[in-house]
Amino acid sequence: MTFAIVTHRDCLGHVTPPGHPERVERLEAVNDALAAAAFDGVLRIEAPLVAESALLRAHPKAFVDLVLSSEPEQGWASLDPDTHLSPGSLPAVRRAAGACVHAVDLVVGGTARRAFCATRPPGHHARKATAMGFCFFSNAAIGGLHALESHGLKRVAIADFDVHHGNGTQDIFWSDPRVVFCSSHQWPLYPGTGRESETGAGNIFNATLPPQSDGAAFRKVWSDRLLPAIDAHRPELVIVSAGFDAHTRDPLANLLVEDEDFAWVTERLVDLADSHCGGRLVSILEGGYELTALASSTAAHCRVLMRDSG
Repeated sequence: MTFAIVTHRDCLGHVTPPGHPERVERLEAVNDALAAAAFDGVLRIEAPLVAESALLRAHPKAFVDLVLSSEPEQGWASLDPDTHLSPGSLPAVRRAAGACVHAVDLVVGGTARRAFCATRPPGHHARKATAMGFCFFSNAAIGGLHALESHGLKRVAIADFDVHHGNGTQDIFWSDPRVVFCSSHQWPLYPGTGRESETGAGNIFNATLPPQSDGAAFRKVWSDRLLPAIDAHRPELVIVSAGFDAHTRDPLANLLVEDEDFAWVTERLVDLADSHCGGRLVSILEGGYELTALASSTAAHCRVLMRDSG
């Protein structure tokens, strides 16, 4: 078994309006970082277009139809004030979700031990029937539901360390105890959800961090609250919503997390995957908007995912 990177050039075709933080250059920076010699020999796979049946596990058909019919011939179509489609966006949207589904197939099927989806747009703000926060479909949730429904898994854990709360993932799994959802995020901050009192069916675990929280505080909430919740769930697959906008240099928030803190939480999640599910872990790119920090954090994250994966 090995480490796989799942990506597709179509994800560069999603062009946002000038000045928008979720821009093509983000994925270009990630691709450049993952082209370094340290990643020579990893399995590189093109993301397929997601099947509609996979989308319908997480989203109602009317919403799926709305998104898939909204791409403009020119300019932008806006599904919310931050979430825009351009000509060429839909292949990116479908590849981003398809990457998660295919990565689950690779990892659960034994072709790879761990996989990273280097795709955009992100997904963790997409609720059941709402596109928001740069997100159209809930990629991590689609991957988790594929693991449960297509592969017969009974327990999945989703760990989200993006600086913004994964409200879409939480919405989709609010009443589904097969999935434990664990999120650390700055509070207060967009989207205004993620209080620690939000617990779903006892399967939702949120950990809030005040502005200016540093790596030590970040590590503490994972050590004290979130990692134990994943451990207790005994997942058969770990999915990571890997947002790197908690980085001290990121312009969209006010946490002080560094590359080594992302590497640390990745190590802990790999350890849990090794303990419970033969190392099976799928990671999905979410946020991260300062290009140098995004590139270095992604590389640090993926170097850990490569550990003992060959």
